Amino acid sequence: MKTEMEKMRSREAYAFADAEIRASFVHAKKLCARLNRISSVDEGYREMIEELVPGLPASSEICPPFTCDHGHGIRMGEHSFINYGCVVLDEAFVTIGHHVKIGPHCQLFTPQHPIDYRQRREPRETAFPITIGDDTWLGGGVVVCPGVTIGRRCIIAAGSVVIRDVPDDCMAAGNPAVVKKRLA
Repeated sequence: MKTEMEKMRSREAYAFADAEIRASFVHAKKLCARLNRISSVDEGYREMIEELVPGLPASSEICPPFTCDHGHGIRMGEHSFINYGCVVLDEAFVTIGHHVKIGPHCQLFTPQHPIDYRQRREPRETAFPITIGDDTWLGGGVVVCPGVTIGRRCIIAAGSVVIRDVPDDCMAAGNPAVVKKRLA
């Protein structure tokens, strides 16, 4: 039988009040609070960010302030950069490719609450992964919704809200974001 954490990572309904999930959430909140009192050049920053986001490549950087729900649901490639003020709700996996640039105040949301208001009263939700392809650039203030895949070599214009997949080599903009042109 799957744990609630395994259900959370598998696109199944899960109980977010589960003790293991809650402990993971509390651990991340405490690390984020400490991290957000320093800069990325301060002593201890690298150790703290690597504890929060295990496997973070040495060539990649996340600038505080930074907020996430778990940290261990973030998979980040080489030479990628997350700018100030970003929020990553990583109940499902958030996969960020190599050489990705994420502008300030971007928000990546994987949780999806039930549509029925009665079901929303319960401590249950599902989560859908987000994938951002290699060499992609998200401008400042971009919001990426649950289950979205953004292809390789894309540009998402500042302030866009991405609610559906964006193919490789495209520039998308707007709310909701739509492909404006092919880049290759």
